[in-house]
Amino acid sequence: MSELLDLPRERLARFGAEALSDAELVALVLRTGGPAGDALQTARTLLGRDAGLRGLARAAERELRDAPGVGPAKSASLVASLEIGRRVASRTLDPGEPLRGPADLYHHFRARLRDARTEQFLVVLLDGRHRVMRTEPVSRGTLTASLVHPREVFRPAIREAAAAVALVHNHPSGDPTPSREDREITARLARAGDLLGIRVLDHVVVAEGGYHSLREDGDLSGEALGGAPARAPRRRAGKARD
Repeated sequence: MSELLDLPRERLARFGAEALSDAELVALVLRTGGPAGDALQTARTLLGRDAGLRGLARAAERELRDAPGVGPAKSASLVASLEIGRRVASRTLDPGEPLRGPADLYHHFRARLRDARTEQFLVVLLDGRHRVMRTEPVSRGTLTASLVHPREVFRPAIREAAAAVALVHNHPSGDPTPSREDREITARLARAGDLLGIRVLDHVVVAEGGYHSLREDGDLSGEALGGAPARAPRRRAGKARD
């Protein structure tokens, strides 16, 4: 057994994972170091470069792979560990579980989306009682009408015979306030859904600063998530609620 990780491993065994520093936890994932130093030094360098664990979580796999002392195997371990953490932190929406409102979408997607470096657009397929069927990715990158096209959004809904959909995307800036483009895309998709008989129940923007429901802003009319009537329009972003 390498002596490079003896101290973090001993501390883990004696005091538990909560007693370890961020660098020690990352070092245990890396297991070994490289030419620039041992695993602990490599971990400290990574955390310093990426501004801590949150910055590390936002780093692309290629960036991690190319860091000194990391490489393909260690970067894969880091990415997998960070994704496990996101999934544990998420309040999952399992198939068959009903959506009760935009907060459910926020709590489900915040860990997955708040650290993403590019905008991601997803559609949640729902049955007639607003129970989750599945989630489908639609696009990555800055949202435009060409990227988020009705055929890409509603194709899986038609295939799965969904009765309704909820739309979700993130703002890497950390501010969940919808842009003009967000509102235009929402209106376009709602019109397409009306023609297809597949209701767009909400469009929720997820960010570090919380979430924003375009339905609660009055951008969508008719039945809301959970079967509640549409609320009166409002003009402020929803706050993160645990």
